[in-house]
Amino acid sequence: MKAFAPDRIRNVALVGPPGSGKTSLAEAMLFRAGALSRVGRVEDGSTVCDHEPEEKEIGHSLTTALAVLEWQGHKINLLDTPGAFDFAGEAVGAMAVADLAVFVVDASSGLDHATVDLWRQAASRSLPRLLFVNKLDREYTSFETVLADLQETFGAGVAPLEIPIGVAEGFHGIADLLTDTAWIYDSGHAELGEIPEEMEECEARIHDALVENIVVADDALLERYLDGDIPSVEELERVMGRGVAAGTVFPVVCGSATIPIAVDRLCNYIVEVGPSPLDRPPVTITVGTTETPLTPDPDADPLIQVFKTAVDPYLGHVSYFRVLTGSIRRDIHLTNSRTGDDERLRAIMTLQGGDSVEVDALLAGDIGAVAKLAATLTGDSLSGAGRAQAPPIVFPTPVMSTAVTARSRTDEDKLANALHRIVEEDPVLRVHRDEATRQTLLSGLGESHLRSVISKLERKFGVTVDTEDVRVAYRETITGPATAEGKYKKQSGGHGQFGVASIRIEPVLPGAGFEFVDEVRGGVIPRQYIPAVEAGIRDAMDHGCGSGYPVVDIRATVFDGRHHSVDSSEMSFKMAGRLAFQEAFAKGSPVVLEPVIAVEVTVPAECLGDVMGDLSSRRATVQGSILGDWGEQVVSATVPESEMLRYAIDLRSITGGRGRFSAVHDHYSRVPPGVKVPEPPER
Repeated sequence: MKAFAPDRIRNVALVGPPGSGKTSLAEAMLFRAGALSRVGRVEDGSTVCDHEPEEKEIGHSLTTALAVLEWQGHKINLLDTPGAFDFAGEAVGAMAVADLAVFVVDASSGLDHATVDLWRQAASRSLPRLLFVNKLDREYTSFETVLADLQETFGAGVAPLEIPIGVAEGFHGIADLLTDTAWIYDSGHAELGEIPEEMEECEARIHDALVENIVVADDALLERYLDGDIPSVEELERVMGRGVAAGTVFPVVCGSATIPIAVDRLCNYIVEVGPSPLDRPPVTITVGTTETPLTPDPDADPLIQVFKTAVDPYLGHVSYFRVLTGSIRRDIHLTNSRTGDDERLRAIMTLQGGDSVEVDALLAGDIGAVAKLAATLTGDSLSGAGRAQAPPIVFPTPVMSTAVTARSRTDEDKLANALHRIVEEDPVLRVHRDEATRQTLLSGLGESHLRSVISKLERKFGVTVDTEDVRVAYRETITGPATAEGKYKKQSGGHGQFGVASIRIEPVLPGAGFEFVDEVRGGVIPRQYIPAVEAGIRDAMDHGCGSGYPVVDIRATVFDGRHHSVDSSEMSFKMAGRLAFQEAFAKGSPVVLEPVIAVEVTVPAECLGDVMGDLSSRRATVQGSILGDWGEQVVSATVPESEMLRYAIDLRSITGGRGRFSAVHDHYSRVPPGVKVPEPPER
């Protein structure tokens, strides 16, 4: 494939809920462009974009796939994204490098909450948007109803460019509102036809409203229109294209991906009114402390940003990138702005799903891939001059965790490396070792996300793991002062052990941690053994005393003791300190503490009552709610962590998938009477 100039490139993210037909639409577009000789089917696992084994098995996209087609002398980079929230990180990465988001709406099910959430994300990035109403060949579909919902939800900028001819199985063409013409389809091929007589009045009315809405965006065009001069289609498309690029006009086109009908017209609109990289605002890059706006100039110093990393069984690590400026050719050397390392891009590729095609060069604005970069991760910038840093890609924060353990000794040897590599592939994932609970935690966006990762561990890395519930890191403390003497004496012939330490313990402010005070006078405990007493106390605190959980927020003072000139040692005073602390702790009215997290829950207004009631049942302290963007309610609360381990699943059930939340550790609080605390894990 030849290199395309920036004005001839269209970077398009296909977004929408699961089942809306994004992958089928990508397949139909590739076929109509001649990039495929036959059309694959999602149900058969034969599409270009669903190339992972898990995707073929379940019939849904789990990762973003790149596919390329040429249309009217332009290159269209299609980014087919998964629709499920559990894989939202893939859609975020795609929208970060796209110049246009095509929202695929299922006409048979109407506007979906996932579409609204994705629209919100695109709007926050000022990403131009176009809507494709799909599946109009299905029963019980109404384009008028879907269009009304889109306009009510997304505002007056939603502008229909087409209306369907025929309903359900009778759907066989579209009326072009810009040209007042009809296109009739037979076996996927279009012929110019007549608008049905019964549609003429409706089509004319919508046509006039569309033209009026377009010309108001251009003063000169509006003046001519008011004088009776009807603008040409090319003029209307040019003005509309500026509105699309500015994010004020959102064209609506329609069709069916599986017949297919009007897929070719979608490609036309992407080329004619969709923005090129040159139509988008400059990217602000950072070099040191200096910020500089950057345009996609093929002759400038090269700069690329990696937006996705995948592990290919044959190619190894594959980094998907966008060329922000300059030109990228094989064997070019670039500098990673994060690490400062030199990276050699040995072979530049474009992708058709899981298949790679080597290219000689990619110019500014284009999207491609490269294999086997040494230390480059998703989000990294690679530059040819200096250490230029593109704006970071902000991925969703994990909201659900599971504990993983290797099933066998062989798996255990490979697990750490496999987890490290899979985190490189998925920037949303988090893996960390919780020393308090002695668990390795894998955190993601939901149950499906984590299940997919565990499947990949076995398929890609040959590691089989078992999962278990996440343990809560409880703590213990005391509520009153106490004093005790610890005596360690051992005589077994020859050198013995002897040490006595008297300590006083008292509670300190929550979060203050541990404080050790030395008040020994007169040398009753030699100076060199005082640290051993502290070590014994710390050891007792780490291992727990009452319920067996680690002890926190205590001041321990050693004030008296005894020693023996021959038998005393560090070991004897460490044991004395430990014994003294254990006895004093039991006298200090101990209590168990539980971690409490601060949460923000964002839900539709109609779900507020149910969500508040559910939080109350989880022992939450609700601090209030405020009106957020898009008319949603944002609830702030503090909740015991033990009550929130599966909240991601429960919240989706309560809100029909429309709720989301974030959580951070806030503080520790006493476990109230009547709440059962589980036994700590064995050490």
